[in-house]
Amino acid sequence: MARVCAICGKGRQVGYKISHAHNRTKKVWKPNLQRVKAIQQGNVRRIYVCTRCLRTGLVTKACREKVAHETSV
Repeated sequence: MARVCAICGKGRQVGYKISHAHNRTKKVWKPNLQRVKAIQQGNVRRIYVCTRCLRTGLVTKACREKVAHETSV
């Protein structure tokens, strides 16, 4: 499974780590992904979401009260 945000599609970035002597080695920066229970298309699913999407409110987290209320209505 690729480590990609399910909302915005943010994935890893590749670049160089440059030392003081200007030696270049490959480096990978990974996004800060969290595994959360979220409501997608009316269903509760566990998805990987970056913290930027969580902070801005792009994800509606599923809690027991919301799920129970939505299924009863």
